[in-house]
Amino acid sequence: MADTAIVSAKSKSMTIGEGGTALALTALAFVSLVVAAKAYTPEYALHAYLFTAASAAAVIAIVNRYYERPATLPPLTIDGKPNYNMGPVKFATIAALVWGIAGFTVGLWAALELAFPAFNLDLPWTSFGRIRPLHTSAVIFAFGGNVLIATSFYVVQRTCRARLAGDIAPWFVVLGYNFFIVIAGTGYLLGITQSKEYAEPEWYADLWLTIVWVVYLLVYIATIMKR
Repeated sequence: MADTAIVSAKSKSMTIGEGGTALALTALAFVSLVVAAKAYTPEYALHAYLFTAASAAAVIAIVNRYYERPATLPPLTIDGKPNYNMGPVKFATIAALVWGIAGFTVGLWAALELAFPAFNLDLPWTSFGRIRPLHTSAVIFAFGGNVLIATSFYVVQRTCRARLAGDIAPWFVVLGYNFFIVIAGTGYLLGITQSKEYAEPEWYADLWLTIVWVVYLLVYIATIMKR
């Protein structure tokens, strides 16, 4: 038994998804830290520090997960039945509820500012011009986006009777999308936008979202191909 355990421990290695994602996020953390140090405004520096912190936290989570998981990845089937990956689905569902409550609350605040201007607190971060797009984007993109991701990840597994493709990729999609929401939302309050209706987030937020959507597409197509 001891020899078997030793062999199993030695055969354990990081998957391409784990190693590749950890390496990419490590590079992103380093680049973001350099950008934060050279940023011309504190608002952009804050966003760069958020990228640094999120990337570092993700790398730590991947490494901890690697050491805690068994040598083999979860099986695709159990007793002939698909072993669905419902973790990302549940997370996106809960995130949708949280963002929905937050978005509706901000909408109420914006409405109160129209009737009672004192609710803007005479602060630039809580002015109607910044609160209103925060409300619409929180409801449409944060609430609605998480609902769509959760629904699509659930439906594609059930209809294809196959586990979501990838081990880290589905979690990257869910967590990466919600990090985009954080960057976009704080950007509204800080005044870092492109001043385009429903397309306010700055270019680096758009670039990050593009990466998330590409990974989402790959996960979806790969899951369909496994059926």
